[in-house]
Amino acid sequence: MSARPRPLMAALALAAVTSLALGAAPAATADPAPKPAGKDWPHPDLKRTYEATKKYRSEQAAIADGYLRTDECVEDPELGGMGYHYVKPAYVGSTDPTKPAAVLYEEDHKTGKRELVAVEWVVPNTGQPRPRLFNRGFDGPFDFEPVGPHYSLHAWIFKKNPRGVFAPYNPRVHCTPCPEDHPKA
Repeated sequence: MSARPRPLMAALALAAVTSLALGAAPAATADPAPKPAGKDWPHPDLKRTYEATKKYRSEQAAIADGYLRTDECVEDPELGGMGYHYVKPAYVGSTDPTKPAAVLYEEDHKTGKRELVAVEWVVPNTGQPRPRLFNRGFDGPFDFEPVGPHYSLHAWIFKKNPRGVFAPYNPRVHCTPCPEDHPKA
């Protein structure tokens, strides 16, 4: 069983708790048009996902739209990282390409700002057939509290993943600073 789901469940639990603490965030100013992580996406609906979520390059825009910020970064020493999950509880269960349950950020260790790297769908397992999106089955099922049994699917559309667009982990995402992030003395 993968080590990945446990941190996601912690992120979802933290998101539920922090929802009470978060106030409405101010709208962010528009960023220049972002470039997709890859133009050879394996499914045409990923363009719809990209268009619907590119505004979340601004962390404040994601928070203003109901994505709950978490401060736990998910990384596996062997597989790579996922980053910080911002979860929108209303979208848990969605298989709509334009409504992922989570947007994932990586911290830029030079500036301290978080940058959008991926999106993720989370669907509770209620005994239904494995959910599908983009002509592929979700990963799982995983069984971790507080969400319980669920399936998930990642899409690395903002940061290229050498393991593929739908791989759960990206070896280019890191929670701790990498040596190349710091200037040599």
